[in-house]
Amino acid sequence: MRVFIHHIYEFKKGLRNLILHTAPLSDVKAVVNKLKAEKIAYHIVKVSEKKINIFFGDENCVKTVKTINKNRLSDYTPEEDFILGIMLGYDRKKQCERYLDMKNVRFKLNKIS
Repeated sequence: MRVFIHHIYEFKKGLRNLILHTAPLSDVKAVVNKLKAEKIAYHIVKVSEKKINIFFGDENCVKTVKTINKNRLSDYTPEEDFILGIMLGYDRKKQCERYLDMKNVRFKLNKIS
């Protein structure tokens, strides 16, 4: 929970617009209570029987994640992955490289089929 609390601090200080935090399923009640108390928009996705991903922060960023509407990050298209990375504040140049790598790999796989 210490990392989660630090993520809230970063959001409130304006360091990040969107946070992705992975937590044990057992923390879901405490996480929801804290986010509601802080009036922070959030979206929770169950990753496994024991883990959840919590997206929280700016309301429009959270709405964007909800609109993508995929439970597993590995199911994101290269474009969705790029958008998410930028919203999470990842390095833009590295996100461009990641996007191009994903497109190249997918293009090669589609070409072989």
